[in-house]
Amino acid sequence: MKKNLSILALSGTLALGAFVGYGINERSAAQNASSVSAPQSTQGQMVQALATPPQGNTYSGGRARTESEANTVQVVKQRQGGLVYISVTEGNPGSSEAQLRKRMQEQMPFGLPFDFGDGSGNDGSGLGTPRAQTGTGSGFFVNKSGDIVTNNHVVDGASEITIRVHGDKKEYKARVIARAPDFDLALIRPEGLPQNLIQPIPLGDSSKLDVGLKAVAMGAPFGLDFSVSEGIISSLERTAPVGMKGIEQSLIQTDAAINPGNSGGPLLNSSGEVIGVNTQILTGGAGQSAGVGFAIPVNTVKKLLPQLQAGNGGVLQTPSLGIQFTDVGALSDAQRKQANLPESGALIQRVYPNSPAAAAGLRGSTQATGQGADGPGAQSAEIPTGGDVITAIDGQAITSRDDLPRTIIGKQIGDSVKLTVLRGGQIRDVTVNLKAFSFPNAQQ
Repeated sequence: MKKNLSILALSGTLALGAFVGYGINERSAAQNASSVSAPQSTQGQMVQALATPPQGNTYSGGRARTESEANTVQVVKQRQGGLVYISVTEGNPGSSEAQLRKRMQEQMPFGLPFDFGDGSGNDGSGLGTPRAQTGTGSGFFVNKSGDIVTNNHVVDGASEITIRVHGDKKEYKARVIARAPDFDLALIRPEGLPQNLIQPIPLGDSSKLDVGLKAVAMGAPFGLDFSVSEGIISSLERTAPVGMKGIEQSLIQTDAAINPGNSGGPLLNSSGEVIGVNTQILTGGAGQSAGVGFAIPVNTVKKLLPQLQAGNGGVLQTPSLGIQFTDVGALSDAQRKQANLPESGALIQRVYPNSPAAAAGLRGSTQATGQGADGPGAQSAEIPTGGDVITAIDGQAITSRDDLPRTIIGKQIGDSVKLTVLRGGQIRDVTVNLKAFSFPNAQQ
């Protein structure tokens, strides 16, 4: 299923940030230690740091030279106990879980965050023996019960999940409490983890952010567990395809380095509160941070958390209208004029039987006109017309392809929406009672 990456497709590709296979040798501090000597100015030689730093105010016992450094140190020390390192295993590439993961990969416009080895799912022996597929990601505690928030793409399809916490090398098995695949969120809970190792990180308010505020990303990039990077909030106006349905949703953009393995880790503010869940990066084709990372706003987590905690291992469903539609704005002026269509809206091509849209009496298209649009929603060389055109939802005008599905996915099953519909040249209001509805290859 093709997706329009909009602003994110300008210079690179999106990648879900978790381990894709990376090896590194770490030298001990003793190996790296060297005596500090006077600065050298000889050309071609490295200039060493000053033996005696400039005098001035110091913080954190003299280690930090600025208040900002001291704040970052404080945040990390206070919250590192709430960070969780997650490892997953899928032992049978032919299992239903593995097939679900494969379908997800095919549907998403970016790679999945797991080390698939040679990509064949075999052990490399030439005998076709299935190999265990593994991956790593991050998460964080949200309560004293040990509930851990992470990305759905970190744990989806995993046959085994283990976690570690900061300062403890012991691994603990964990189970999925519930998943919200349409929001790329999941809740897991460890088994047998001592209570003293559970250190929840408080959740902030992503509606009270400003561009330029500090952002601290914690996680396990490239499997290097418990790493920290710092930056700022770069934008609050970004949207990108999120979750299984690939619906454009609002994200927090940051220049704090987010790399494969950071998926599911917290993005913190200067108060040490979670403001987002690290989920995607714009890689520029390199498969690693290019200074453009994205996090799911924490208010989305807060909204879904009660449902996730009551999930009992299930999947949170989101409502659908049960229609296929064409973005009227993607049609040419000539096409809209020929079909007597407005400048924007959702032209219904098909209403699926037994769907919420069908129950509300919405009508699909019956005839075709002109040449098909290259934009979203085009199904063939001709555009079916004659169907209802949804011009607004709950009083908000539909001006782009993503307005309708983004509003619907933000609702809950059982909610009602009021659609403003253009039919036969006349405007009418239609109330639709939302429910979960599954269908293949549909937009909404």
